[in-house]
Amino acid sequence: MTTLAAPSNWFRRAELWLDGYGKPAWIAAMVLGFILFWPIGLAILAYMIWGKHMFKSSCRKSYAIGGAGKSSGNSAFDAYKADTLRRLEDEQAAFDAFLTRLREAKDKAEFDQFMADNRKQRDAETRDVSAPL
Repeated sequence: MTTLAAPSNWFRRAELWLDGYGKPAWIAAMVLGFILFWPIGLAILAYMIWGKHMFKSSCRKSYAIGGAGKSSGNSAFDAYKADTLRRLEDEQAAFDAFLTRLREAKDKAEFDQFMADNRKQRDAETRDVSAPL
């Protein structure tokens, strides 16, 4: 009966040891698993993803917790923060519009170049066909 408990105890100790060293240890174990025998690496990768070890502390999650809508308790600072965020959103929208116009201008220039090249090629072919033999 102790033999059945030993593998899970060994696995749990290994898991706790890797957790102590953080994500780099898990990634190193996964790479080592792939080097030794690829199903081991694949199993570690699956465990990291489904066990939430790989994405335990996400930047997005910590940013959302600190959130932009949270009040600091200082009304002057909150007004400044809201004004700054609104200005940044406006700048982002203006920049996105600029990029769209830039892409459209590039596409138009490329299309105009294609049409000019195509026209030159057609003119050259019609000159070759209409030339006397």
